[in-house]
Amino acid sequence: MTVYAGQGDAHRSLALLWGAPAETRTGRSGPKPGLSVDAIVSAGIAVADAEGMAALSMRAVGERLGRTAMALYTYVPGKAELLDLMHDRALAELPAGPPPTDDWREAVTAWAGDLYDCYLRHPWVLRVSQARPVLGPAELAAMESLLRALRPADLPPRTLRGAVAALWQFVRGLAAATADARAAAAATGVADEDWWTERSTQLAVLAPDFAERFPLLTALQSTAGGPPEESHREAFHGGLAVLLDGIASSGPPADATAVAG
Repeated sequence: MTVYAGQGDAHRSLALLWGAPAETRTGRSGPKPGLSVDAIVSAGIAVADAEGMAALSMRAVGERLGRTAMALYTYVPGKAELLDLMHDRALAELPAGPPPTDDWREAVTAWAGDLYDCYLRHPWVLRVSQARPVLGPAELAAMESLLRALRPADLPPRTLRGAVAALWQFVRGLAAATADARAAAAATGVADEDWWTERSTQLAVLAPDFAERFPLLTALQSTAGGPPEESHREAFHGGLAVLLDGIASSGPPADATAVAG
């Protein structure tokens, strides 16, 4: 299930995201105390975390708060605007401020690990298409943090744009694979181990020459071990290292950097 961000009223969505006063958002005085935008966003995240994106509705959020759906519309115009707020709130969990180290590889590794873990805490975020960004402060801060981490690599603009895109999509893709692996057993009623055992048994009978036909794949798979999530985490670190090596090779030569210093 893919959903698109930024489908609500542009002014009201961005005003909510950027904390504009109620008068600015709606043109009238704010609602009486009772609920709050923050409480509604927190309830929306709780619904999506527990039941997935398909369960998210204004009614479900209202029920979690002990209110009707209609009671929420005074604070948030609708589900589209709520989704934008939820997406940005989830990304607000990422560390803010300067990179934890001056070493750009370590800084990018830390950034990638934080984003990966954030996605796995809120897997519904992965269902929000990046075709149209939310343009909230937390989403933009996450991008700014990556750019700060990469700054010492001294990449030309075109290369930097490619590096940012590759890193963000790599983390997102591996997180999605891990989230899907977590959800597969519950969704299908079949445990991962049982699924693989059954199909391995069938392939041994139906394709006895499997190893001869796919020798490189067989050799690679023989080095894998552990449950899917562990394999995904290993792939995350290995793939990230390859990406960082590529980024390093795209920057100025080490001797040029030393001369410039």
